[in-house]
Amino acid sequence: MSSREARIDCRPDSRDVGRGSTGNAGAAGEGSRREGPTDLRLVPPALAVWAAAAATLGLSGRWAVVVAVTCSALALVLLAAAARATRRGRADGGPWAGSDGGGPRAGNVGGGPRAGSDGGRLHGGRAAGRSRVLVAGGAVLLCAAAGAAVAGLHGADVRRGPVPGLAREYARIDAEVRVTSDPRPTRPAVRGNHSAPALLLINAEVMEVRTPDGPSTRIRTPVLLMVAAGDRRADWQKLLPSTRLRLDGRLSPPAHDGERLAAILRVDGAGEPRITGPPTWIQRAAGGLRAGLREATDGLDADARALLPGLVVGDTSRVPPELHDAFKATDLTHLLSVSGANLSILLFLLIGPPGSASSAERRGLAPLLGLSLRGTAVIGGALTLGFIVVCRPEPSVLRAAACGLITLLAIGTGRRRSLIPALAAAVVLLVLHDPWLARSYGFLLSVLATGALLTLAPRWSAALRARRVPGRLAEVLAAAAAAQAVCAPVVVVLASRVSLVAVPCNLLAEFAVAPATVLGFAALAVAPVAPPVAELLAGLASWPVGWIATVARTGAGLPGAEAQWPGGWSGAALLAGLTVLAVLLAPRLARHPWICAVAGLLLVLAVLRPVPLTRIMTGWPPPDWSFALCDVGQGDAMVLAAGEGTGVVVDAGPDPGAVDRCLRDLAVTRVPLVVLTHFHADHVRGLPGVLRGRSVGAIQTTSLEEPPGQASFVRRTAAAARVPTVRAVAGERRRSGPVEWRVLWPRPGPGGAGEAAGEPNDSSVTLRVRAAGGLTLLLLGDLEPPAQRELLRGREAPGPVDVLKVAHHGSAFQDAGLLRSVRPRLALISCGADNPYGHPSPRTVAALGAAGARVLRTDTDGPIAVAGAGKELRAVGRS
Repeated sequence: MSSREARIDCRPDSRDVGRGSTGNAGAAGEGSRREGPTDLRLVPPALAVWAAAAATLGLSGRWAVVVAVTCSALALVLLAAAARATRRGRADGGPWAGSDGGGPRAGNVGGGPRAGSDGGRLHGGRAAGRSRVLVAGGAVLLCAAAGAAVAGLHGADVRRGPVPGLAREYARIDAEVRVTSDPRPTRPAVRGNHSAPALLLINAEVMEVRTPDGPSTRIRTPVLLMVAAGDRRADWQKLLPSTRLRLDGRLSPPAHDGERLAAILRVDGAGEPRITGPPTWIQRAAGGLRAGLREATDGLDADARALLPGLVVGDTSRVPPELHDAFKATDLTHLLSVSGANLSILLFLLIGPPGSASSAERRGLAPLLGLSLRGTAVIGGALTLGFIVVCRPEPSVLRAAACGLITLLAIGTGRRRSLIPALAAAVVLLVLHDPWLARSYGFLLSVLATGALLTLAPRWSAALRARRVPGRLAEVLAAAAAAQAVCAPVVVVLASRVSLVAVPCNLLAEFAVAPATVLGFAALAVAPVAPPVAELLAGLASWPVGWIATVARTGAGLPGAEAQWPGGWSGAALLAGLTVLAVLLAPRLARHPWICAVAGLLLVLAVLRPVPLTRIMTGWPPPDWSFALCDVGQGDAMVLAAGEGTGVVVDAGPDPGAVDRCLRDLAVTRVPLVVLTHFHADHVRGLPGVLRGRSVGAIQTTSLEEPPGQASFVRRTAAAARVPTVRAVAGERRRSGPVEWRVLWPRPGPGGAGEAAGEPNDSSVTLRVRAAGGLTLLLLGDLEPPAQRELLRGREAPGPVDVLKVAHHGSAFQDAGLLRSVRPRLALISCGADNPYGHPSPRTVAALGAAGARVLRTDTDGPIAVAGAGKELRAVGRS
């Protein structure tokens, strides 16, 4: 997460960090003065509302009432105690006794201490302090009660009506729904040997429901539509929020309790959507603007065409998976979701830096247009509301809008603005309006980034400037580091990894964000009336957008861009503790330049991960490796060493990122041939990762194009990379550098692929390989026992080998005769940890061991490299 996640709508100008505006025109001319302590009074109420709402959403209505009533009762007790303390303070002559707090009370004629005496003042002052503490505690509890009550009502609203009960029964329904979000595509997921189709996810409200044997019921219940749109995908993607649809489908419960959804509705045979009511005119206008921006980008290069709509309005429908992965690896994904930065840039154009928004010193377009303060606030408010409609009310957008409106109200009234209270007030208002935000990770990240930029970043910036770092660089560096420091623990909960390149990538992308956003919004605004102008503006915006894409791809391409980290809240706590320790030690370490230099060098080495150093540190891969079995989860990916930086790749696994990492660890930059044994997804879906940044000569495949969808995927991917495809032919021999191989299977005609037609596993390309030093290998793909037996009957039976890549991830279906014939010394199994198929089969592992083979498997040994031959044969895992 970077500074841009919330480049704040109510953030001070860099030149005013640590200083404040005087709040009126006259004082503004006297210059800025140093502000007092940060006003944190609204922070405890905001946290109370947030925590109570998050906890209560998962409770039943009865328990929500108990929480709200308990908090209210405790609040009343504290407020009553505060009232008693106030009366006692007045009786003792405390600060409330008179206008000056020290005059004698009427009627005090005794000889005791007067009300205005030092003793009375001291006792009254203590009473006043206790009263303030009690009032603050009561206010916090009342806010918690409000959060619990609102969350309870929202949770009860989701649970009422027939839909939750029907979902538990997985009932089929006929429903009328109202769309409440833009359709968003899912990524194709690999499940076993097939690729699940990409779905469209649409948030909606069920307005009317009818079961096959029940009456029609009018309701208003939130659900998630899952649509396998097929050929009608474009029609479904054009749906706008507020559109009404009639559809059939099957209900199922949501994945987790306490969600905003009452059910998931899987839409039957999604042909053309049946629209029963058009969207509102506001949504049509917003949809027209968004569509105009997409049309204006049609002529741009692929990266700019995909990223500009995402950067401006959060439309990521064109972003390819590999580019999204690059943004995720560099923690730049906040650029693909609309955040406070978008709105803050627009408000900056209107009013200038918020720290200079008073009438005497404000900048921006407002004074140039002669707008008054109140006129500026009104226009800014309209701009904010339009921004919400066009960009959709995502958590970060709502947070940015609420904070921006509070700032605009301060401008309109001419009062001094306080930034932390504005953020806390925004949190209170948003959570009370929509308590589901209390459980939103996006909302949490947005608020954390904003808080870091308001509290940590100015102090860190000042510390950097004190060490002679240029002012603007110090500000940007401090902002990026502060946002990353507070957000990284939350990212660990979601992704179990830490990006080591996030801060430099965000710094490099930062200066391109503002021009890309401004030009993008300009194209959005003029597209309906002047499409050629919009295309020109989009073309100009493509330059900074292209730079951002280059930064993301380059950063993600570094070998150590990401480091694995323990997931869950325990991993988050560990990272947070280490971050706090690093922050506390940083001032002392900064006094020792050589320590800083060594730390910087270690970070660079961790990111670049030069292969010689990696081999020294981990022992993997060994310098003389000849064959490597990559750890790609439940799938196959192998590499045959074919010279310096060169490798022949056999299968690509299910995940592009996993095979790409393996090839980088092996320092493979040139691939003369990729052999795809068959078209199952767990062998071919990672092909883009093999092609990423490497010179690839050709792709060789089996002759049976089953399943057709995956065969088509391979052809499209190869064509996009301009890599030719060829068919494997039994008996052919090939050589690349020190490695040579022969294709043993599939054979044409009787007993070969012809009889196995329709069965992709039995059509797997099978190779007998001779590597450097005389090492021999048999790579079986996913051959099943019938094909394994036929393989032994041919003229070119494989014979004994040093290494056997066990077929089909070590499943129980193996031919004992083949295992006895090849007599491997090493048997390697590629399978995923905790896979649902039980691979490898204990029976297969036992049979291999009984045949004298040493068995290694990627689920326990990690990636495996084989080196040497004969008596020097060895296998090295990296578990």
